[in-house]
Amino acid sequence: MHRTSASRAARLTKAVAQFPVARYLQPGRYLKMADSCAPKFSAQTLKEYELTLARYPTRQAALLPTLWLAMREFGWISPQVEQYVAGLMGLPPSHVRAVVSFYEMFYRKPVGRWHLAVCTNLPCRLRGADQIVRAIRDRLNFEHGDTTPDRRFTLETVQCLASCGSAPMLQLNQDVYHENLTVESVIKLIDELAARAD
Repeated sequence: MHRTSASRAARLTKAVAQFPVARYLQPGRYLKMADSCAPKFSAQTLKEYELTLARYPTRQAALLPTLWLAMREFGWISPQVEQYVAGLMGLPPSHVRAVVSFYEMFYRKPVGRWHLAVCTNLPCRLRGADQIVRAIRDRLNFEHGDTTPDRRFTLETVQCLASCGSAPMLQLNQDVYHENLTVESVIKLIDELAARAD
């Protein structure tokens, strides 16, 4: 007899409710951070994590969305955050490290408040991506891959952001896209972001 995915989700939700996350923290096995300054999810993020677990058949399958939660919570995935996630999920730290290092979307070093990822793949390059990168570097006085001393901006070049028809383009903080860029429009964007208080 096959069970529906709705009943499976209900069973998983019930299982998560019966077994709080603390039960899976196994000191001495994967989590070795007793330090009080060690990373730890806030209560709200921990609730989101538990809901995330309920949507996946295994803990390993829930690793990517859990890493997204961690990056949102901590700003980047440090080795300490990798250890925390491994302990929280009951996974080997080496597995978490392998996933984090495989996907470029996870920041492995601190980034600025405004993370600018400029596409430099062929279509964007043919339509002026190199000039866009140069304009940002000149305006902020730093190289790509760097973060400004005030931690406001990080500039990164990436291979493809899947918007060839509106090249050149950049992705801002992994969720806002600016397309059909010109040197003037990117300088205006930088100035607007620099003027913001957040």
